[in-house]
Order: sequence, then C-alpha cells, then structure tokens
Amino acid sequence: MDTMLEARLQTKQRNTQNSRETSLWSSSFGMKLEALTPFLGKYRPFVGRCCQTCTPKSWESLFHRSIMDLGFCNVILVKEENTRFRGWLVRRLCYFLWSLEQHIPSCPDAPQKIMESTGVQNVLSGRDPGGAGEGQMPGLVKKEVQRILAHIQAPPRPFLLRLFSWALLRFLNRVFKSVQLHKGQMKMVHKAAQAGLPLVLLSTHKSLLDGILLPFVLLSQGLGVLRVAWEPRTCSPTLRALLKKLGGLFLPPEANLTLDSSQGVLARAVVHAAMEQLLVSRQPLLIFLEEPPGVQGPRLSALGQTWLGLVVEAVQVGVVPDAMLVPVAITYDLVPDAPCDAYHASAPLGLWTGALAVLRILRGCSRSRRVCVRVHLAQPFSLQEYTINARSCWGSRQTLEQLLQPIVLGQCTVVPDMEKEQEWTVATGPLLALKEENQLLVRRLSRHVLNASVTSSAVMSTAIMATLLLFKHQKGVFLSQLLGEFSWLTEETLLRGFDVGFSGQLRCLVQHTLRLLQAHVTLLRVHQGDLLVVPRPGPSLTHLAHLSAELLPAFLSEAVGACAVRGLLAGRVPPEGPWELQGIELLSQNELYHQILLLLHLLPQDLLLLQPCQSSYCYCQEVLDRLIQCGLLVAEELSQQSRCPDFFLFLCRLLSPLLKAFVQAATFLHQGQLPDTESGYTEQLFQFLQATAQEEGFFECVDPNLAISAIWTFRDLGVLQQTPGPAGPMLYLSPAFTSWENQEKLEQFIRQFLCS
Repeated sequence: MDTMLEARLQTKQRNTQNSRETSLWSSSFGMKLEALTPFLGKYRPFVGRCCQTCTPKSWESLFHRSIMDLGFCNVILVKEENTRFRGWLVRRLCYFLWSLEQHIPSCPDAPQKIMESTGVQNVLSGRDPGGAGEGQMPGLVKKEVQRILAHIQAPPRPFLLRLFSWALLRFLNRVFKSVQLHKGQMKMVHKAAQAGLPLVLLSTHKSLLDGILLPFVLLSQGLGVLRVAWEPRTCSPTLRALLKKLGGLFLPPEANLTLDSSQGVLARAVVHAAMEQLLVSRQPLLIFLEEPPGVQGPRLSALGQTWLGLVVEAVQVGVVPDAMLVPVAITYDLVPDAPCDAYHASAPLGLWTGALAVLRILRGCSRSRRVCVRVHLAQPFSLQEYTINARSCWGSRQTLEQLLQPIVLGQCTVVPDMEKEQEWTVATGPLLALKEENQLLVRRLSRHVLNASVTSSAVMSTAIMATLLLFKHQKGVFLSQLLGEFSWLTEETLLRGFDVGFSGQLRCLVQHTLRLLQAHVTLLRVHQGDLLVVPRPGPSLTHLAHLSAELLPAFLSEAVGACAVRGLLAGRVPPEGPWELQGIELLSQNELYHQILLLLHLLPQDLLLLQPCQSSYCYCQEVLDRLIQCGLLVAEELSQQSRCPDFFLFLCRLLSPLLKAFVQAATFLHQGQLPDTESGYTEQLFQFLQATAQEEGFFECVDPNLAISAIWTFRDLGVLQQTPGPAGPMLYLSPAFTSWENQEKLEQFIRQFLCS
C-alpha cells in the first residue's frame, strides 16, 4: 500500500513533496481563510459562545464581533521575533531564550496560608465533627496535615518549569505540524482574566498529552502557570512528584473515605483549604471533565466533578466573589499516544515508561505523517450567574425504567411528559460532603460545560474521512469520487455551525488524510489511472468508528430524527428497503414527536450531552426543524422526501454502532450467564460482540465502552437488576424480562431505530 501511495504522490515531483506539505500545513494555517479555504469561500463559523439562557450577561460582555476576524496562531512556532534579542545566535537558541522570558510567579507562603485557614484550624482544634479533639496530640495532627498537603501539591519550581518548557517545545515541533489556537478565543480569555477573578478551565480529555500541552499553550499566551488537576491512577509516585513541581494537583486518597471518618474529614479540610488558597491567588486551574483515554466506564469524570465541586463550594461560601469558567477542548488528527489496544487501561505511567513512550512517539512521527492539533477555548462565563439562572430550569425527573419499560412491554403507549434522570458517574467523598443541592448543581454544570466544549471542537479531516469510508463506502470508493464527497461533507459540517480543523487544496488534504490512515485503508490502482480506496476489514473498522464519533455531534439532531423516521416507517417498508419510496409518505407530527422522545430516552446521556436547560420537548422541535432544513421532510404536509434516500441512510447509520450494540445486548440476554458481576458480564457481552462481528462483518460495535453502555442502559431500564455481592455488585435478569417473549419485545423496540 505504501508503494502505491508513493507512486501516486512522488512520480513527477518527488523533490518538491516536502515543500508542498510544508505549505499545506504551514504556520499560516487558518489565518487567511478566504484564500485557503475551498469550502463555502467564506470565513469559518466562530464557535464557542456561552449559553444565552443560563448566562446572558456573560454572553454579551465577553464578546465582540471584531474578535472573529483575528484568525489563528501556531503556538509552537517560536522564532527570533518571539524573543527580546536579535542575531544569528538568537535564531539558533530562540527556543531556549523564549523559555527564559516566560513569567512564572512564585507562591512561597502558600503552605503556611493553607495551615492557617479556618477549615484546617477548626479540624485541628476539634471544633468540627471528626476533628483532632483535645485528647489527641496537635503536633501529630499538624504533621498529618503537612503530609496530606505534600500529597496534593508542591510549590512550582521556576527553573524546572523553564527547562521543561524548552524541552516540550522541541518535542512538540517534532511530533506536530502545528498547534493552532484562535486568537479571538484567546482574547476572550484574557478579557475574563482582567476582571480580577480566578480562571477555571474545564476540558475534554483525548490524550495523555493534554495535561502538558494545555499548560504550555496558556503559559505561552501570558496567562502564567496553569495548575492541572491530574488523575492519580495514571501516574506513578515518581511521576506525581515531578508533575507537582510543574504545577500539578492530586487528590489524596483519604479524601474519599466515609463522611464520618476522622482521616477523611481532615483530608477534605486540607483539600478545601488548598483550593481556596489557589482561587484567592488567582492561579488558573485546569480540570478534565472526561475520564482519561483508555478508561472504561462513564464519560464524565468523577474526579473532575470533585474538583469542580470544590470550586463551587469556595464561591458559595464567599472565599472569592465569583469564578470564570472556560470550556476547553483539544482535537487531534490522530492521537499520537494511542496504544494498539486502546480499550484496556494500562498500569500507571512512570518516568521510565513515559520516556519510552516519548521515544516511541518520536520514532513513529515521520515528517509526512505528523498530525495537526487544534486547541479550543470557548467563551468564559460567570459561575455565580450560572448558579442563579440554572436553578430555575430544574424540574422533576423520572428514571428510564419509569419512562420506557411500560412502552417496551406494550403496557402503555403514552410517553410521560418528564425528563430522564440518568447519572452514571459515581460521586466521590468530597462531592458527597456537599449539600445535595450543590451535588446536583455540579453534575448538571459539568454536563453543560462538556456540551459547550464538544460543540466548540473542530472536526478534523480524519473524522470526515473515516465517516465517509465507514458509513458510505465500506466496499470501496474511487479517489476522484472521494474528493467530491469529502468537500460535500465538509460543507455540511460548516453549515451546521461546526468548525473544521484544516484548510488548503482539496486533493492535498485528502492525500494527507489517507496517509495518516494508511494502516486502516488499502489503495488499489485501476486501469484508468484512478485509485480505489478500500477500508481494511476487521479491527480497522472499529478504529474508523472511533474517529467518526468525533463528527457525530455535528449531525446528532438529524441522526436522531432520521432514526425516529425509520422507526415510523418500519411497519410500512421492509427492513432492508427499498428506501426510494413511491409517492409521498405522510407522517403525523405527534407520531414523530413520540418516536423522537422514545429514542432520546433510550440513548445514553453520555452520548447526547443535552444541556440541562433544554427540555426534551424543545430538543424534539429542534430535531424536526433540522429534518425540514436538510430537506428530509416537507413542513406543509410533514411528509418524507423521496429524493434524498442516500442522505437519509447516511444519517441513520451514524447511530448504528451504538444501536447495533444495544440490539446485540438484547439478543445476548438469553445466552448470557447470569447472575454475574458487572465486569464479568461486560466481558461476556464483549466476547459475544466479537464473535458476532466475525460472522456478520459488523466491527463498528466491537467496543467495550459500547458493551458497558448497553449494560448500564438495560440496568436503568429495569432489564437487569443489581444486588450486593462478596465480589462486588451482582447483575441478574429482572422478573419482567426472564421470559423470551419480553426479551423479544425489547430487541424489536431497539431494532426499529436501526438501519441495516
């Protein structure tokens, strides 16, 4: 395959290949969009505005239309002009000189301030329940406080930070073509920082590099040292010690002890004091709202919600008057540190294993296969303003079992006019110590911010290519046709208000993307001189499915609507088509609302990421409007258009990996060995998905996270029930679904939304 690709790209201009790629992914990427972008011929949409319902004042005050025209900058492009010096020697030492000029504030008295804080003193004196008490030795308790504080943080070392920034700058330039940041987004963040309030950045988590890349970006833009809340499970003790000297924060394990534990009370008091001191000193804080890559389980991070809860508590008790929250996202063409088996969490990363990983990344990054990165900083908003306005949007909710089980079993046909309550992220000790109202605030705020981060993320070229190959051309497509379809899908993405993370000549973009995906596609030369692009079967389809998931948020509303229409037409059209319907199919608006609601309740919240301030009814109307806008429905008669079956099938297939996994999980109910532990039954289902994929060739749903989502959804639906056991919670079939007849009803209920 490499030979065929080189024959296509290097036949006539072998000597100029590097210069052409340099011009394509140069430092001016995205800065002259009118000249470089062949799509729509206009500016890309400016994404990342905050919610106008929950934070209207922030929406107006921290934005001006002029910042939309500021363009992009490559933050790892450091030249002589970025230093105060000039000359021949400066051009060769510019990385080092740049790192020396970065402003790194010091906080030498931070540990003493934490020790003198009210919360810690109350615990030491015994005034708080669970404190040291008069019968204990204050000296020993003080040493325990110092030990806990040393586990949480350490004073940043300026020399080490500068040395690390210099080494990181060299590393990033070897691994990435560019790290792009919109200067208008950065200007919004600077404007929020000038208000004198602490900045809290809430980010997605796509790579282990995120925790070192984001602090570098913020430091290079003059925001100081970013304090990063790391996941202790991903780092060895030696690596934790190094990261703390670079500004890292770690939650002590004692903080997760029970609420009545004296050690837990003391640890939580120290954590609260450390957070209060950090916010008062106005040091920017980075919290990851998603679980680390490779971790199986819920999408929202329990640790991220814990740190966010500490910020909410500090603002509410008046330690600081307010905090500015900044949704953040990073998108990669390909994640450079993705292991071959990305779905099994590895051992904690140590210094030696980290160094070996860096060497492996450097060795695997040839000049022609370096990837591009986009950093997205959405519009900051006030935490106080959100807290005041968001509470008015909270209404009563019901469980998935209450909403859907009677309809699945045919006991009723009316969907209750209630919102779904679904929370898969387990609350930690510090979060449980908050008031119940504040716990709910943190959960919904984290979902709201993660929605903002995802919708502001740019769609990379690999996601568009993977979507086309997986859902439209799994049997192969000619390169000449692929060029047109790549342009079409890019325009459709831009029209939906989502940005793309690339620009340049169309043919060069497609060739570069295929080069990045060369491990998962095959190129075949045909006699006309064209190339046939064919996805590799097997695990490569699973990898393409993960890449295509990055495009799903842009088309999620239409995909939900198309699958709902598919459910309505299931009784009128054979399951395998044809979809080129004769005449016009009249659809009832009430029936369509009903189908959309059923599918919304079935799909996991971790996938939908609906804003808590948006009701299901409003989302149904949005779905209906999108179907009309894209031409699938005619508003006057509310009928399906028979002229666009290909686009209809494309939208339906976007949700097929998840829905197929749910169908397979329903089929597996009468084959699985129950009762079993949750992990044991997940492994059973995953092996069944693998075996079925080998038979049917549908590898898109072979994913442990999809298996976990199916099991948890069935648990919420009342199909599976959970009881305590010696080895952990045990799963077993509920009495309502022990019969084969009801299992068949469940499978048919899900299958109605699935398009083959």
